[in-house]
Amino acid sequence: MDRYARWNTLLEILAETGRITVEEAAERLGVSQATIRRDFDQLSQQQMITRTRGGAVAGGISYDLPLRYKTARHVEEKHRIGTAAAGLVSPGQVIALNGGTTITEVARSLAMRTDLVATPGSTGLTIVTNALNIANELIVRPHLKVVVVGGVVRPQSYELIGPLAAPILREITLDIAFLGVDAIDHKLGATSHHEGEAAINALMAARARKVVVIADGSKIGGHAFARICPTDRVHTLVTDGNAPAEQLRGFEEAGIRVIVV
Repeated sequence: MDRYARWNTLLEILAETGRITVEEAAERLGVSQATIRRDFDQLSQQQMITRTRGGAVAGGISYDLPLRYKTARHVEEKHRIGTAAAGLVSPGQVIALNGGTTITEVARSLAMRTDLVATPGSTGLTIVTNALNIANELIVRPHLKVVVVGGVVRPQSYELIGPLAAPILREITLDIAFLGVDAIDHKLGATSHHEGEAAINALMAARARKVVVIADGSKIGGHAFARICPTDRVHTLVTDGNAPAEQLRGFEEAGIRVIVV
């Protein structure tokens, strides 16, 4: 287990239990106590936890962990989902990508598609995003036109949020909005933990002809604080085989195309 995977696991344990000792953490993660002490010290320096004698407590941990600590979760599923979602894009389209680890896999798959390169008499793919990490990965691809909306950076997701993003989004039209979500339920719709992200994602959805929700199976059937859009605004759901079958039937009955990878 690499460092970020350990940190992610430690933060999740603390979010659930509130505190843990060095000995308990070392046993659960299968590493030495010296390694755990270094991890605790580094997380404490970043103000992610509060260090105590012999352990750590959940000092101000958010349930929405920073993106860099999530990258090791459901890696294979997210890669398959990203590849399948990227396959829905046609040359010349204008698409939107919000932030998150699964959407990042969509961006990487799009970057590898040589058929999206503009040919004489045609236009290439245009990608509109509010995620700085995604823009950073795509700007080195000369066949892609990348548009970044304005806003204030949210460190947990690298997404730009707030009223500065709205003027740009209101002036463009999108063929497809690919939205990574914190949860989606066939009755409650797509939701996000953070109201600022939800507002920008809702605007992307409103400006798109089609909305494609990207979510690994762990997010299907759940709900979060702020709604992005209702179920009837979603055209396609791309997920994996871990999604609850009852939820998938509910989406299909609502007329949503469900792609399970």
